[in-house]
Amino acid sequence: MNTPATHERLRFNMIEQQIRPWDVHDPQVLELLNVIRREDYVPAVHRALAFFDMELPLDNAAEPGQTMLAPKIEARTLNDLKVQPHESVLEIGTGSGFMAALLAGRAAKVLTLEIDAALAERAAKTLQRNGVTNVEVRHADGSKPLPSGPTFDVIVLSGSVARIPQGLLGSLNIGGRLSAIVGNEPMMRSHFVTRVSEGQWETTQPWDTVAPRLLNFPEPSPFNF
Repeated sequence: MNTPATHERLRFNMIEQQIRPWDVHDPQVLELLNVIRREDYVPAVHRALAFFDMELPLDNAAEPGQTMLAPKIEARTLNDLKVQPHESVLEIGTGSGFMAALLAGRAAKVLTLEIDAALAERAAKTLQRNGVTNVEVRHADGSKPLPSGPTFDVIVLSGSVARIPQGLLGSLNIGGRLSAIVGNEPMMRSHFVTRVSEGQWETTQPWDTVAPRLLNFPEPSPFNF
């Protein structure tokens, strides 16, 4: 069984061998990865793998294939978004709750949506148990518009989509940023979209990866005419 000392050694190795080499250099992000205990968010059966460079199954999910993203993907996303202490965040795809905890360590408040009721309940309890008080976990389909129509400084899609959901771009405040992993296997690209004015957005695509699909977002037709 892994001891607390073993966890700290594995956490150090995760940061130094996986995350720093992936161009994650923001000292505040690196410190969050030190203090937010990733192992607390991993399903118990996979806890020994909490610090490995891999996706981990979320075993109590109703839909097969739901996973916790690899540590370097979550860390690089947080690094590149440059979340500020006064900002509000929307996350789509709560999963384990770990990314929500990281976002909450930087932002004023986080609303995270999870389509799977069992995962939403588990994540809410895990966040509460770890003293994260500025996150609201909501059981909801993130592909549907929010009924109250709020806007956010940061929107994070914690999974992949075939294309950027255009409806979400209007939910960004001016200066707000949206991150998503876009495309199809075997290669996808990260997209960071910044709303620079009322009707203008700028997009960068700084790195490649692959991530499981978020549910219910549109897929392109497989037919070509």
